[in-house]
Amino acid sequence: MNKKAKKIILKTKKQVYGDMLGNNASLFQGEGFEFAELREYVYGDDVRKIDWKTTAKLGKPFVKVYREERELNVVVVTMMSGSMYFGTVKQKSDIAAEAVATLGFSAVKNSDLFSHMIFADDLYSLNKPSKKLFAVHKAVEELTAFNPLGKPADFKALTQMLNDRLKKKALLFIISDFVGDIDLKLLSKKHDVYAVIIRDKFEEDPSELGYLRLIDMETKESFEGNIDSATLKSYKKALLKNDEKLYRQFKKQGVRFTKIYTHEDAAVKLAKGMR
Repeated sequence: MNKKAKKIILKTKKQVYGDMLGNNASLFQGEGFEFAELREYVYGDDVRKIDWKTTAKLGKPFVKVYREERELNVVVVTMMSGSMYFGTVKQKSDIAAEAVATLGFSAVKNSDLFSHMIFADDLYSLNKPSKKLFAVHKAVEELTAFNPLGKPADFKALTQMLNDRLKKKALLFIISDFVGDIDLKLLSKKHDVYAVIIRDKFEEDPSELGYLRLIDMETKESFEGNIDSATLKSYKKALLKNDEKLYRQFKKQGVRFTKIYTHEDAAVKLAKGMR
């Protein structure tokens, strides 16, 4: 196992099983329950479970009844395109590995099934569902060893692949910087989808760099240009438009999300975001 993977595993394992997250309820609290039926309200029922739409329609209170699933199927997919090979504090790919480790250890600690996939323009790695710590170690090791350079992000192919492969309902985490044409509607109809957005502050608020040569990490093509105020204004406008569209879709499709910057602690942000 490489040094980077060892460092991430030791850090996140200590966080999940130690004082920071270990004394709290499961990171996946609130999941693992599926709707069973509607029944008339009786004294002592939790008022938070009242179905107000049915209540208004029938003129008397009804509550939703849920049954607890035996175990969760936690599936984590990391979109490792070339754009993840960037960061001013840490690389986005390293933060993604920390997020995978946090989610993996939390699933194993909760006796849930954990599986991980690496995707970009195609499926590069697929680990079978497991409740063993080794599965988390393997996922982190594969991520830290993976070379994302020259690989574009194909969300349409990702959505189709997951729709074809995931037969059982899953608590599905998709880790990416989420820039581009993204639509998770198909997946959100079948699974509980949670987006983990990895960004660097410099991406969202870059400074003028002057005339220089740049490389597109997804295509490996280089180009020259003047990164002046006008260029930055156009770039920020495009990214803002991307994010506004993304958040509208998430809200409409019921996709929850957390954004983690490269200077932040992935475990802390995930714990706060999911609760």
